[in-house]
Amino acid sequence: MSYGFTGIMNKLHGQPDSYDKKSQYKFGRTLGAGTYGIVREADFHGDKVAIKIILKKNVKGNEQMVYDELKMLQRLDHPHIVKFVDWFESRDKYYIVTQLATGGELFDRICDQGKFTEKDASQTIKQVLEAVDYLHDRSIVHRDLKPENLLYLTRDPESELVLADFGIAKMLDTPGEVLTTMAGSFGYAAPEVMLKQGHGKAVDMWSLGVITYTLLCGYSPFRSENLADLVEECRSGRIIFHERYWKDVSKDAKEFILSLLQPDPKKRASSGEALKHRWLEGETASDHDLLPEIRSYMAKAKLKRGIELVKLANRIEQLKIQEETSEMDEKDKSDIPVNAANAANLAVKNQHERGVSPGRGLVTSETHEKRSLSKAAKSAIFKEVVLAKVREMKEKESTDRLVADATAAHERRKSFSATGKQ
Repeated sequence: MSYGFTGIMNKLHGQPDSYDKKSQYKFGRTLGAGTYGIVREADFHGDKVAIKIILKKNVKGNEQMVYDELKMLQRLDHPHIVKFVDWFESRDKYYIVTQLATGGELFDRICDQGKFTEKDASQTIKQVLEAVDYLHDRSIVHRDLKPENLLYLTRDPESELVLADFGIAKMLDTPGEVLTTMAGSFGYAAPEVMLKQGHGKAVDMWSLGVITYTLLCGYSPFRSENLADLVEECRSGRIIFHERYWKDVSKDAKEFILSLLQPDPKKRASSGEALKHRWLEGETASDHDLLPEIRSYMAKAKLKRGIELVKLANRIEQLKIQEETSEMDEKDKSDIPVNAANAANLAVKNQHERGVSPGRGLVTSETHEKRSLSKAAKSAIFKEVVLAKVREMKEKESTDRLVADATAAHERRKSFSATGKQ
């Protein structure tokens, strides 16, 4: 009876029919923030789920993007891919509900173990590759493969490893369709993405190659800190296996990596081809313990994550301001938490205890401390958000210039080389 009454009241407030579902979820901490909204943990009849909340005003004119993601997620059913649960909407937001992985990130989990060998690494990569192959068979490109998106479902030692975050994944309409938008994360994106040459499934294989290399030695195959140098480094095709770190790693592992880190996407191994590589059988992989190198990698990663957590806080604060300017019910304004800056600062201070991925496990439920902030403090936060947005725009302009310069330089070298051969 009460549920029917709630539904009637929602309709009177102009809410869509599916909005009735929202009352079944008890919202908790914030897990991440992106361009269009945030991801929050929620309790659903005793089970933990993740809910992506997208502000409709942020996707106005691009609503199809949301429906494409929904359509894609509902089609997926694989043990190594996070599962779709449900979706609903309000007048102002879309809510996408998925399975919540609570077992921690791949590298964090490895650091908690007493030993992690090359053989363990081969079986870990095999699980990820099986998920990628499943996606590629269904014409889906993930486009953001990186260690932070490889999560364990539970804390159980035998827990499945799952691939998460399909926010920029794309479904290809035809086998030969070429994607042209910039996508991916710095250090893991394939050269064709950075050079805006058009891309497809092969970008996932490149990212998997970077992950595998890093997993086996504790550092990335590409060390450049700026885009122009990174593009050139990736295009050169020179993958170095430094003797100090690679002397105990099998030849098969190196061959597997080289098959994926091919600058030319046409020469890169497909998911099906990579799955047949004998390194994944684990028989030729060594028992060399990789843990010391991985722990060293994680120690360095924590420093960068602290910076990213602050950026995350700014992003949540910006979304909060956008939400507050929308005309909606008061009870619906609590979806974007208000103490993001405070939560990020606490997370940075606690980094020495455990490496927290930007946006994962970031507690941002409302607290009295934040509510009592002075007007001056709120003004400072707003100013920081505006400055962050200006920096973001400048960085984008700089990035576009660097890509154009790198492309032009490459074309000049090609032209010079061709002239020299004649």
